[in-house]
Amino acid sequence: MKRLFLILALCMAQLSCTQSEDNRGFRVKVGENSPRLNFSLLDGTVITNENLKGKVVVLQFTASWCSVCRKEMPHLEKEVWQEFKNDDFILIGIDLKESSKKVKEFINQMKVTYPFAIDNDGSLFNSFTLPNAGVTRNIVLNKKGEIILLTRLYNEQEFNKMIAVIKEELD
Repeated sequence: MKRLFLILALCMAQLSCTQSEDNRGFRVKVGENSPRLNFSLLDGTVITNENLKGKVVVLQFTASWCSVCRKEMPHLEKEVWQEFKNDDFILIGIDLKESSKKVKEFINQMKVTYPFAIDNDGSLFNSFTLPNAGVTRNIVLNKKGEIILLTRLYNEQEFNKMIAVIKEELD
């Protein structure tokens, strides 16, 4: 009986660590500080938690093979980047595990102008997500570097909520 209980407890623990409706595949939560950031944009600009302080930040995890990402990106460009780029705001596209050539082609195809980085080994993505989590994620940080919104996939209602959260944070 003890053995059965132990097996059941281990199974429950495993289930709690996988994607659920509550965590949606995120290892981080709203209200927490962002995990450590230290990466370079395609133009060579180094991004860290420290140099993002004072800005509202959207980290958009994406990939060229992701159809939902492709659906969301024109909205990010027009309704988020073009709307807020002249404020204390930055939107950073972070491509997951693709070559620089592939990412540059992807950016050109999508006609986006916001800054991009490549998460070559997936470690940045993994600092925010649970194992085997899917892309099409936005992490919104306030000016202190705290997570204020986590989105998954592209949902018009959730996207509009993100815009409202950004506006409120910038006011």
